[in-house]
Amino acid sequence: MSEENKDLRDDLNDMLGDAKEGAKKAADKAEEIAQEAKEKATEFAGEAKEKAQEFAEEAKEVFSDGKNVAIIAHLTIIGWVIALIMNSNDKNEFASFYIRQVLGLMLSAFILSFIPIIGWFAVIALFILWVVSLVGAIGGNKSESPVIGQFFQDWFKSL
Repeated sequence: MSEENKDLRDDLNDMLGDAKEGAKKAADKAEEIAQEAKEKATEFAGEAKEKAQEFAEEAKEVFSDGKNVAIIAHLTIIGWVIALIMNSNDKNEFASFYIRQVLGLMLSAFILSFIPIIGWFAVIALFILWVVSLVGAIGGNKSESPVIGQFFQDWFKSL
């Protein structure tokens, strides 16, 4: 073997040793970073779980309040359905009262909207009653719609 080949082999062995050492350092650094990431992920998961529990408790508190459910019932048909579902678990008399009132007002407006001219004025009157009902729900007062509110309470008493 020539001297030149021996030098080349020594150089290659040195480079190979350096590469192995570099790879080991990189693997150690990657393992260290992975461990830090795992610790941070665990910490984040714990914080997220804690925040989710706090949110769930606050949401339960808000939804258990009949006033909030009554207000939600006034917000379109979708809001009414949401309020009905929210009230189905823990019946709140205040929320049930307004769920019945709003259902009656919506059905009356729908039916009367098909009658030309007279129905249009009736729908405007029902809209005013809806606004009065919403104000009552916001204020925390149970106030039936004049003339027709008692019928809604009787007809829809199962809600």
